[in-house]
Amino acid sequence: MKKSFAAYPYLVWAIIFIIAPLLLVAYYGLTVEMPDGSMVFSVENFYKFFSSPIFMAAFWRSIWMAALATIICLIIGYPVAYYLSGSIFKNKKLLLLLLVIPMWMNLLLRTYAWLILLDNAGLINTLIKALGFEPIEFLYHEYSIVFGMVYNFLPFMILPIHSVLVKMDNSLIEAAGDLGANKRKVFFKVTFPLSLPGVISGITMVFMPAVTTFAISDILSGRTIQLMGNIIEDQFLRSDNWNFGSTMSIILMVLIILSMVISSKYEKENEGGGLF
Repeated sequence: MKKSFAAYPYLVWAIIFIIAPLLLVAYYGLTVEMPDGSMVFSVENFYKFFSSPIFMAAFWRSIWMAALATIICLIIGYPVAYYLSGSIFKNKKLLLLLLVIPMWMNLLLRTYAWLILLDNAGLINTLIKALGFEPIEFLYHEYSIVFGMVYNFLPFMILPIHSVLVKMDNSLIEAAGDLGANKRKVFFKVTFPLSLPGVISGITMVFMPAVTTFAISDILSGRTIQLMGNIIEDQFLRSDNWNFGSTMSIILMVLIILSMVISSKYEKENEGGGLF
């Protein structure tokens, strides 16, 4: 009885800040506003979205750029997590702290800092020109947005993988070595399969914010490249079309839920399938 009573504050918090907003988004997304101001249930906004080349282009662009940023984060993040989990570094806690410290800053501040550094008249291009080379246009294209995603979300890939690797039973690695497996086989047959839960968590934690971001693309592309997050922001704040903005939010939520279901499915299969 005491345990259920202790859960009431969380239930109230969840109802107010999670369930109620989701119900409002579902209500606006499944309705259209009539000329007299009344709301009528309709799937017209879904048809409008899927039949528009502009919106579909932004949809696929968001998925492609989020997937690319997730892959880059995995390629960079796994080796970092792997070496941090080993005994090579003496001050691992300090290195992890340095990795986490930028996350304490607001995402907008971190992104604006790179805008100042990468601008045509920024610090990096100033140094390039001082060396006698032509300045490089780092900003205002798709890869500058991917760079911003990788920079901001890389810790979300490293930390879950690191937390799994440090808890790994080293006796399994030692046993594989005793049985004649070289370092390469030990990694691909033992270490990597055991770390897959952390990899899947990292992929989910990077892909979800990357596919919904709007601030990074706003800042680093100068609003010249539209992602789904930017279009949703425009519908709510500029076009005052909450119904269509909610419809696109529902589509993104379905995409995120599907990615979570697929990730959890592979995670369960890996846990039940053993090492080999």
